[in-house]
Amino acid sequence: MFSIRAHNLSKAYRIYHTATGDRQLHTYRTLREDIMWIAKTAVTRPSDFFQKRTSEMFYALRDVSFEIGQGEVVGIIGRNGAGKSTLLKVLSRITEPSGGSAEIRGRVGSLLEVGTGFSGELTGRENIYMNGSILGMRRKEIQRHFDEIVAFSEVEQFIDTPVKRYSSGMYMRLAFAVAAHLEPEILIVDEVLAVGDLAFQKKCLGKMDDVSKQGRTVLFVSHNMQTIRALCPRCILMKQGKVVLDGDTNTVIDIYNREVSQSDVDARTAITDSRLRRGSGEVRFSGIHVKDVAGNKPTFFEMGSTLRFELSYEVFAPVQGISATIVLKSGRSGEMVTSVKHVVTERRLAAGETGTFVIELPKANLRPGEYPLYFWLGKSTNHPYDVVDGLTAPLMIQTEKSADELSFDPSKPFGIFDIESYLKDEG
Repeated sequence: MFSIRAHNLSKAYRIYHTATGDRQLHTYRTLREDIMWIAKTAVTRPSDFFQKRTSEMFYALRDVSFEIGQGEVVGIIGRNGAGKSTLLKVLSRITEPSGGSAEIRGRVGSLLEVGTGFSGELTGRENIYMNGSILGMRRKEIQRHFDEIVAFSEVEQFIDTPVKRYSSGMYMRLAFAVAAHLEPEILIVDEVLAVGDLAFQKKCLGKMDDVSKQGRTVLFVSHNMQTIRALCPRCILMKQGKVVLDGDTNTVIDIYNREVSQSDVDARTAITDSRLRRGSGEVRFSGIHVKDVAGNKPTFFEMGSTLRFELSYEVFAPVQGISATIVLKSGRSGEMVTSVKHVVTERRLAAGETGTFVIELPKANLRPGEYPLYFWLGKSTNHPYDVVDGLTAPLMIQTEKSADELSFDPSKPFGIFDIESYLKDEG
C-alpha cells in the first residue's frame, strides 16, 4: 500500500526577458505576479510596459514518477537546483503542479523552511493549536501532545510570546517539534536542521528515527550523506528536475559522490546558500581539488596514503593576508575529526589577484569511511572571507589490506584513527 505516488509530475515557471538597453532582466512570475506587474508598470513605467517582452518555460520538475510505500523512509539528494525543494512543496500542496499528478494517503506534516505554516503574530502556544488543526487533529489530541512538544522544542519560557520575536533557532525548534509530534502519517522534512545547534540536530535526527520505527512515512532532503545513510534505506537522486536514480541508499550515494567529485567549486558557486557557503566575500575559493601524489582525483583514497588539497582563490576586495583551514568531519555525526590551518600569505593583496596553494597530509591514517570536508579562508577566526561546507564530495577512505596486515579489523568502526596502544605490566 502506498503513501505517496507521483506520476509524470511537472512544475513549470515562465521566465520573462525584458530588454533594457544591453541588459536582460530575468524574473520568475506566477499569473498573480503577472497581473500585479501589469497594473503597476502600466501606470508608473509605461515605456517599460509597452516594450517587447519574450518568455520561455523553465521546468523545476519534469515528468517525475515514483511510489513510496507506507512506512518507508526515503532520502532525496541532488545538487542545488535539482528540484528537491520544489518536489516537496508540490507534495505538501504548497504549490500546484503544472502537469501530472501526486496522490497522498494520510495527514502530512511538513517542515520545508523555518516556520513554515506559522503566523508571526500568534504565540508559540497558539501556533501549536493552529498547526494541529491544519493537520486535522482534534483539540484533545493536540492537548495530549502539548507538553511533549514544548519540552522537545526547549522554548517553554517563551511559549506565550509571539513567534515573530523568536530567533531563527527557536522558530525552527518549535516548528520541528510540532511537525514531528502531532502524529502525521507522512513527515516531509527539507534540510532546515542546519539552523539549529549540533545537540538539537542530533535530537531531531533521533526523533525522525523514532517516527520511522513507528511505521510512519518519512521523506527527507539533506546534503548530509551520512545522515541519509543512517536514516534512509532507500534514496532518490534528482538532477535538473528529473529522477535519475532510485534505489539502495549506499549505491545511490556512491554514484552521486563520484559525480560530485568530478565537479569544480568556483568563486561563484552557491554563494547565496548560507548553509553551504558564507563569509565576507572579499576572497573566494575559485577551485578545490583533492588529489593523490600522482595528481589524480580518485573517488576513493587508500588508507594511509598522501592527500593533496590543491586550493585556488580569487580576490574581490583588497585584504591584508590570507589563512586557510581544512576540517575533516565524521560522516556519522558531522562533528570535527581533525583540522589543519596554515598562513597562505601575509602580504597585502589587491582586488583581481588570484593564487593557488597546496596543503598536503603525508599520511592520512584514517579508518575506512566517509569524511565530509569543510574549507575556510580568512583573516582571523571572526573574519572569514569564504567558507565552503558540504559543496564538495566527502573524502572516501578504503583499504584492500586484511585485518592481519593492519593489526586491527577495519570493518569495526571503533575510533577514527589507527592509534597503537599497549598494556603495561605494573607487576
